[in-house]
Amino acid sequence: MIKSERLIFRPYTLEDLDFYASLWGNPEVVRYIGKGKTKNYQESRKNMENWLFPQYKEGIGLYAMILKSNQQLIGHAGLVNQEIDGKNEVEIGYWLVPSQWGNGFAKEASIAFRDYGLYELNYGKLISLINPDHPASIFVARKTGLSYEKTVRLDEGDTLIYSICKSSNR
Repeated sequence: MIKSERLIFRPYTLEDLDFYASLWGNPEVVRYIGKGKTKNYQESRKNMENWLFPQYKEGIGLYAMILKSNQQLIGHAGLVNQEIDGKNEVEIGYWLVPSQWGNGFAKEASIAFRDYGLYELNYGKLISLINPDHPASIFVARKTGLSYEKTVRLDEGDTLIYSICKSSNR
């Protein structure tokens, strides 16, 4: 379990499927994720079982984000494998329910997983993939210590890559 000042992160279970599917089904939440397409309940379940759960074996994946104050699920965050220009990279990712936007939870989660990835899992570099039309994610990346590296063309279009290397943090 990973913790920050106000948040607890734990692996998802099938008991969380309703919440996970509610994130995937919300057009506001997925607007800047991949191609911005929502998933229905069955697609969310398949994603959870075939993509999310296997990543936990590597110590990465998206973890349920829970407010310490009331144990409420408010989103998820974590580290996920991405292939960029034929090279494996590890991305810091986070999603929040819209009612929690603007409270600093994305930055807090991003910092927690930055430190987990660099200092516990010993990755030399972490990235964030950001839609150029999403200034809030650029802000979070910068506040987490990531810097603009380059723009790449992915299936969903031009994508900004922000990155941090172990030597440039702390």
